[in-house]
Amino acid sequence: MRKENRKGFITVNSISELYKLLGISKPKHPLIGLIKLEDISLTNHEPVNQIMNFYVISLKRCFDSKLKYGQNYYDFDEGILAFMEPGQIISSEKGQSQKHEGWWLVFHPDFIRNYSLSKTIKDYGFFSYAVNEALHLSEKEETMLINILKNIETEYNIAIDNFSQDVMISHLELFLNYSNRFYNRQFITRKTANDDLLVKMETLLADYFDENKALELGLPSVRYFAEQLNVSPNYLSDMLRAITGQSTQQHIHHKIIERAKQLLSTTKHSVSDIAYHLGFERPQSFNKLFKSKTKLSPLDYRASFN
Repeated sequence: MRKENRKGFITVNSISELYKLLGISKPKHPLIGLIKLEDISLTNHEPVNQIMNFYVISLKRCFDSKLKYGQNYYDFDEGILAFMEPGQIISSEKGQSQKHEGWWLVFHPDFIRNYSLSKTIKDYGFFSYAVNEALHLSEKEETMLINILKNIETEYNIAIDNFSQDVMISHLELFLNYSNRFYNRQFITRKTANDDLLVKMETLLADYFDENKALELGLPSVRYFAEQLNVSPNYLSDMLRAITGQSTQQHIHHKIIERAKQLLSTTKHSVSDIAYHLGFERPQSFNKLFKSKTKLSPLDYRASFN
């Protein structure tokens, strides 16, 4: 049964519970469901706050209401694809008439548990993107993904046999791989916006050291910059990788080394003082990172200028 905690959040633990909550007939498979959103017609008199303990892939073509996903609200438009991992919060506003078109593909972690996808699904960073980082599909891309969903639907509606799960997971992996490709396309087509984000990231990194925030906060972290830029850590890393070829962590390390080189070559501060200035708790950690990136110890690097 779905459970409501003291904060008013409804926790939905199974696919069957979701179907019951939506007022549709029970699923044909206990661990996976494919829902046509036009078959759902509900009016919320009170806000609905749900925590779903399974994966949700949402392809919405028309949606006349607003959802809150995490801390962000989003107005869905045509051709929007969003991915939600287990345990994330989805909320709808009070009194909304929910008329929409599209699909929900929902599957429990147990559905993929004995498959390689259970390990590789964490590599699809879009499952933890904020909803305002959803994938905006072209008409051609949308058609391709809907065709895959229809293939899953066909398999879902025939009698379950020893191959049913294998075939559906193959289609699911194909869907995720195409989504990965389309997200990468979105990073390219939204290059101007992402270049602006990169500029802001560079400014934040420079300010972090110029304003001595490292002395207070320690080494600059991926989460810190993601929060400052109002994007999720995975989205920031994927965006930077598409533009620079480096993840956020690699980008931060590069900037730390560049700042360290500047201090080693232009000041007489000790290696320990430089390490603390950059946010390292121990000089040994600084020495290890510096040598791994430059093949020289900090002292050897400084000596090369004498």
